[in-house]
Amino acid sequence: MKKPRVQQRTERRISAALRLVLVAVLLVAQIALVLLLSTVLKQRAALAYTALELVAFVCAVYIWTKPGTTSYKVGWIFLILFLPVVGLMLYWLWNGGRQSKRLDLKKLPRPQESACKQEESRLNIEKLRQSMPQWAPLASYLNNKGFSLYRATDAVYLPTGKDFLEDMLSAMEKAERFIFLEYFIMAEGEIWDRLTNVLRRKSGQGVEIKLIFDDFGSMMRMPAERVDALRRAGVEVIVFNPVHHYVNRLYFNYRDHRKITCIDGDVAYTGGANLADEYADIIRRFGYWKDCGLRLEGEGAWGLTREFIYMWERLGGEMHNEHDYYRPIHSAASDGFCQTIVDGPDNNPDATAEDVFLQLITRARQTVYITTPYLAIDEPMIKALCVAGDSGVDVRLMMPGIPDHWFAYQVAQSYFPELTGHHVKIYTYTPGLIHGKTVMVDREAAFVGSVNMDFRSFQLHFECGELLYRMPAIESLLEDMDNIIQNSQPVTPARMAARPWYLRVVGVVLRLFAMWM
Repeated sequence: MKKPRVQQRTERRISAALRLVLVAVLLVAQIALVLLLSTVLKQRAALAYTALELVAFVCAVYIWTKPGTTSYKVGWIFLILFLPVVGLMLYWLWNGGRQSKRLDLKKLPRPQESACKQEESRLNIEKLRQSMPQWAPLASYLNNKGFSLYRATDAVYLPTGKDFLEDMLSAMEKAERFIFLEYFIMAEGEIWDRLTNVLRRKSGQGVEIKLIFDDFGSMMRMPAERVDALRRAGVEVIVFNPVHHYVNRLYFNYRDHRKITCIDGDVAYTGGANLADEYADIIRRFGYWKDCGLRLEGEGAWGLTREFIYMWERLGGEMHNEHDYYRPIHSAASDGFCQTIVDGPDNNPDATAEDVFLQLITRARQTVYITTPYLAIDEPMIKALCVAGDSGVDVRLMMPGIPDHWFAYQVAQSYFPELTGHHVKIYTYTPGLIHGKTVMVDREAAFVGSVNMDFRSFQLHFECGELLYRMPAIESLLEDMDNIIQNSQPVTPARMAARPWYLRVVGVVLRLFAMWM
């Protein structure tokens, strides 16, 4: 007899809570060990304190000299110097940025395109240089990082999470060869039921189905028995970075925040929406949930498919066929260009996604429109936005009117006075939460993907997205952004002055710890 859904959710939450309790107990045990050592050293307290301060100072110097963003380093240094026991222990537990050694990822070289495909990408860059010289350096930069520039691709901008998920489910119904999914959050509900029905049916038809989902993102929302049922139906599943394996993973950084769906090689999706009901606005948690996505058809779909395959193999999964089997079969008639990008903490100190955002902003001549649910940025990004605003570029930043994380929103608001003081226009979306992550520049270039404008996306998470150059989808994105602005309230000096003084103080203080939010 099937259990009622309420009972299932209760049992799931209890199970997830027990997992967290187990990890927390191990963490407390380590803290107890530190306290025990401090008791043993009590008779020599002065010597122990001096040694601790010396270790903290040396660690702070080490962190400062490491490559990385200034704000990220300052946060660690502040914590270690003022709370040395806690700071040093946390830095040791979370390895202070040595992320790749804390992840179960094989050290595989990035897959290289054939000489023919590399030449094709180079020729596409030259064509882009002839028609849009402003963007050729960015495309060349990414090509040198291993991200090819594609043509013969249709891109369709999907302005809501519901549009994104409905379109994706419809495309899955037509799958004949394979379906690949990589998502941060999976949750029980209407979307999940519809998705699993399609996956089971397609698996029964012989379609190869692979699924990667993040353990932390789906914790307390996806029972293990549901995942096991998918496996029994023939779906191959890998859980990314399980939280309960190690104490040092009792944290929400170093997560797989990507949103990727690949179907038969010819179709691929990315965007901001996960596989849960709130993203389709079926349930409302923070007012209207404003999300978005992108569908690619043709040659450009290979960029996302290739990145999924790379992640799958790094996680220990095996492909049933040679990589070329998963390439697009059909191309599309399009004069535009597109380029897939991915990023992750194993790339540090390189931060490809942040570099792309910086180049988009600094290369703007007329307009920069950005949507993001969070804002926690370093000095180079702040300066890029301010310089663009002071240079007469119409810079507009669209953020939630109803945020989903109070602390993160206080951090975001702490940037408002400086940005608006340099002619950056900021809007808060009245109906609810903006969750889409997009950038549009000069009606010529755009980004749609999973990357938020914060430290976690730029430094600590695995992210993805798609760059578009002079494609019709950019006009659809601009139309959606105009609609967002029409339904938003501008951030004015009066609004900022009306904010209570203590919240302003909280925001400034929390900026020191923005990397953990």
